[in-house]
Amino acid sequence: MNLIVVAGLLGRGKQLERLSDGITLLALAYGLAPLLGAPLQPLASLLSITLVVLGVLHKYWAIRVALDAELFAHLAASRDLTADTQTLDQALFELKLKPQPLDSRTWPARSQAALNLLRRQALCLGLQLSLALAILLTLPLKG
Repeated sequence: MNLIVVAGLLGRGKQLERLSDGITLLALAYGLAPLLGAPLQPLASLLSITLVVLGVLHKYWAIRVALDAELFAHLAASRDLTADTQTLDQALFELKLKPQPLDSRTWPARSQAALNLLRRQALCLGLQLSLALAILLTLPLKG
């Protein structure tokens, strides 16, 4: 049951990813506004670049979280978790996604590691949201 719960939690990473993608695209569009003749404040420009960099970092974590979500969901349905774990570790090693073919970590430890990836993803989104707010606050007021 723990694997199912972890898979479900990791699956929420897609929602975080969609929001981050939107913020990143808006930041990219905002950063490219000078190409259309719109002036940008230097601080807003720097924050926009930072938003895009955070968006790329977020995408990296989102890809890792999505892969783990699928793997946890698959293994949650396993009839022989020990054998499937060894097969998974070997496959990850062969694909050079793991430094060694044997991993002595228990599934609770693996679950915590996967949830840490989700936390990193959420942290990137939190930073993006904070910077987006900062950009909004640096916009000049008309009136």
